[in-house]
Amino acid sequence: MMVHQQTDDAAGPAWITRLAFPVKTTANGPLAGLRFAAKDNIDVAGVPTTAACPAFAHTPAAHASVVQRLLDAGAQLLGKTNLDQFACGLNGTRSPYGAVPNSFDARYVSGGSSSGSAVVVAKGEADFSLGTDTAGSGRVPAGLNNIVGIKPSRGSVSARGVVPAAQSVDCVSIFARTVDVAARVLQVAMGFDAGDPYSRSLALATQPLPASFRFGVPSVLRFFGDEQAQKAFARAIEQMRALGGTPVEIDYAPLAEAAALLYDSALVAERYAAVREFFDAHEAEVIEPVRGILAQGRSYSAADFVEARVKLQALGQRAAALWDGIDVLLVPTAPTHYTIEAMQADPVALNRNLGEYTNFVNLLDYAAISVPASIRQDGLPFGITLIGPCGSDFQLAELGQRFHHATGLTLGATGEPMPAPQQLPLPIVTPSPTVHVALVGAHLSGMPLNGQLIERGARLLRATHTAPQYRLYALPGTVPPKPGLLRVPSGEGAAISVEIWEMPLAHYGSFVALIPAPLGIGSLTLADGTSVQGFLCEALAVQGAEDITHHGGWRAYIASRSAQPA
Repeated sequence: MMVHQQTDDAAGPAWITRLAFPVKTTANGPLAGLRFAAKDNIDVAGVPTTAACPAFAHTPAAHASVVQRLLDAGAQLLGKTNLDQFACGLNGTRSPYGAVPNSFDARYVSGGSSSGSAVVVAKGEADFSLGTDTAGSGRVPAGLNNIVGIKPSRGSVSARGVVPAAQSVDCVSIFARTVDVAARVLQVAMGFDAGDPYSRSLALATQPLPASFRFGVPSVLRFFGDEQAQKAFARAIEQMRALGGTPVEIDYAPLAEAAALLYDSALVAERYAAVREFFDAHEAEVIEPVRGILAQGRSYSAADFVEARVKLQALGQRAAALWDGIDVLLVPTAPTHYTIEAMQADPVALNRNLGEYTNFVNLLDYAAISVPASIRQDGLPFGITLIGPCGSDFQLAELGQRFHHATGLTLGATGEPMPAPQQLPLPIVTPSPTVHVALVGAHLSGMPLNGQLIERGARLLRATHTAPQYRLYALPGTVPPKPGLLRVPSGEGAAISVEIWEMPLAHYGSFVALIPAPLGIGSLTLADGTSVQGFLCEALAVQGAEDITHHGGWRAYIASRSAQPA
């Protein structure tokens, strides 16, 4: 196998190997044009796999299964990223290649163990990346860097060619700046692989959550004294309410007890077993506190391990009852954010705190997605995680995209604006006839009347523009403020931004009945030449109204008003 030319000079602590030329196998496919990075416990043919331990490094002859699938779909691999050694940690400081600083403030941790994979995406150096997730490593770095992190259902993405951490619960995870990119990657990455002993074919949820859904919130929340994180999560709960959710307090005790088993029981023996041959021969080459954690696994007997597995099974039975009262579980991705200095001064306790809401997810066989929620007053990102039963991956992605786009945040640490939402390539089917409607004003996502759509089970499909045959006006005296869209003769109009929503046909009549004159529903021509139902205005109503066509859309007009000095 040819070794790809590579360079490590000036790559920065987020990279272990930055390739001089991307690895690619085809220019075509569903991921064509996207660039990605792989955590350095995932094999890339001809490139050393270090798991952040130089003495462990070996050069594989073949790509990991997931890497091969992505390359065959047209993606291009840029290199290998830094991590907490042997994927053991949630903070990003446990590497001989250097601590990976947070993409927003270099004084703070980036989260781990997939630290480099998260940071290169947050900074825009890659379009997406692969991490791994055993106890939260595909979620905590996402939450701390303002990006999306998908932790798939166990076994849905092959881990063949991945250095195991705790093989029975390991997952390959996906980072991206938007949910739609992460979901596209997940769709390609999924697939049964007989070469992975834990691979499985899963039945996936095929319908989005209902318009009115119940989301669980832990009865006891710990933020370890971080008031900004506490306030950010309270805001996230209200944001979820605005999407049609009703919070339901749940007993967090069985989840917390399951999480504690990961390191405080014989289950830690699986981490030792994953690298036993190397560790027994080269223990001194492993850095602390990773060395101590792995060595702890030697002290347990097979009977201890069986006892821990039985206890975990019992906790899973208790936790299963939670799903009778909720559709999805909402938790902070991380309860607080530590500086690198503080983490290195108390590496075990503070690392454990970062996993407060993550450690139980793989142990109990759940799916999860972390999405950005807000930027705190101190300038640090805060993220939330949506958790669902095994197989709910795309269902969570659909809700996660709606939540993310409603925040209006910029992307990662790039400062780039949120793009128009895209129709997710999900295996979700609509169970009843629907109608597509174009929204132009107060019903847009995040606008005052959007709830009229949410309560009728409507969902956002995409953002687009009309054909250049319309003018937009700010109608005087309307409460809340509304625009009027008027079709005009050819050559006198412009393209106006709209959102296309899908609504159950059974509820469409009651929605139309709410529309006051001089507004009404008619046929709009879109930029691609297709027609769709949408809001139009009577011509008489715009006489004397402010022409705001030059703003290109209602959202931009509202933003311009907010920016005007008082």
